[in-house]
Amino acid sequence: MKLTLFLCFWVSVLFSAFSQTDPQSQAHGARSQGMGNLKLFVDDSWTVFNNVGALDRLEQSEISVSVDQRFGLKELSTLSFSGALKNEFATIGLGISRFGGDLFNQQIFGIGVSNTLGIVSLGAKIDWFQTQIEGFGSGHSLVFSLGGIAELSPVFFLGAHISNLTQSKVSKHSEQRLPTLVQLGLSYFPSEPLRIHSELEKDVDLPPVFKLGLEYRLAEWILLRTGINSNPSRVSFGLGIRKDLFGLDYAYGQNSALGRTHHFSLSLKL
Repeated sequence: MKLTLFLCFWVSVLFSAFSQTDPQSQAHGARSQGMGNLKLFVDDSWTVFNNVGALDRLEQSEISVSVDQRFGLKELSTLSFSGALKNEFATIGLGISRFGGDLFNQQIFGIGVSNTLGIVSLGAKIDWFQTQIEGFGSGHSLVFSLGGIAELSPVFFLGAHISNLTQSKVSKHSEQRLPTLVQLGLSYFPSEPLRIHSELEKDVDLPPVFKLGLEYRLAEWILLRTGINSNPSRVSFGLGIRKDLFGLDYAYGQNSALGRTHHFSLSLKL
């Protein structure tokens, strides 16, 4: 009886926290996290998770690993891998992510492809998404996403992304649906070292979220970042180091209700 109550308590806690850390709706990669969880315009291999339409805007192939540590709880941590293979026809992306601990965890395995036609880059992705709860079993589903970026001018970019087009459920035995998100954004490069990104994100079941992020190249190999979110209010800061083919990114986030988050990413251009 005590074990059953314990499991029910932690499952309810984790599902409550999951609404703030859902791996389907959270931005991946410390670079995105450092700019307020931006997704649409960040041109690294993590765009296979964030906006598959931007994948073909990478200049060369790249692989990355990431660790997210949220609110001091290992049960809310995420380990991720992303890779982008660029060729003359298109760019293919692969993403693997694991969120949670032994009691509650979720895995994503996704593959996407992106191509550029004139000023527009378009992409599509399919994810295999699994949820496992200790003592309750596991379920899985397929999730489809579409995204794109349009280069309006050398300094203005328009982006859009729709995830979970089919409104897939957590499993065939559950009525709970995974988040369906629509994102629109505008990016502006006022000068060579400065990038300004803005996004509006709408979950079909939740109020909209506004995001604003900045990235400034302080030196040839040092980048500074910051960003804000609404609903709930969050502020983020980040640091990036680029040296030859290697990249290291760190992001710190503060959630007004839940606490601090730390994000680390390591990347290698091929």
